[in-house]
Amino acid sequence: MRRLVAGDEVWLWSVRHGHRAGPDGRCREVLSLHRTGLEEMRAVMRLVFAAGPGRYVAEGVWSSGSVSAGGGLLLNLHEPGVVRRLLESARGRGLVPERGEAVVDGWPLFDVVVAAASDAV
Repeated sequence: MRRLVAGDEVWLWSVRHGHRAGPDGRCREVLSLHRTGLEEMRAVMRLVFAAGPGRYVAEGVWSSGSVSAGGGLLLNLHEPGVVRRLLESARGRGLVPERGEAVVDGWPLFDVVVAAASDAV
């Protein structure tokens, strides 16, 4: 697990590739963020990027942790800057749990992070 400091919070994070249960068995990339600290402050947020129409994950085509919505737009979930921007976007939308665990569809956050990067250029 890698360490990310965001304000007063310390997060440990990792990325894994998996497959959805069921007949379609579609691939997915999961970014797991674990907030450390006192027991009452601990939380886990899992951002799930599932492959589907217009949504692509590494699947051996790109490097591990890569997700794309096509059009040449690609995020690598192993890059700390990408993880920070996704965390900030999730926080801005109230998706970061106070404690416990939350599983969140990562694609809406992908769109926000990519749009913000495009605006900065």
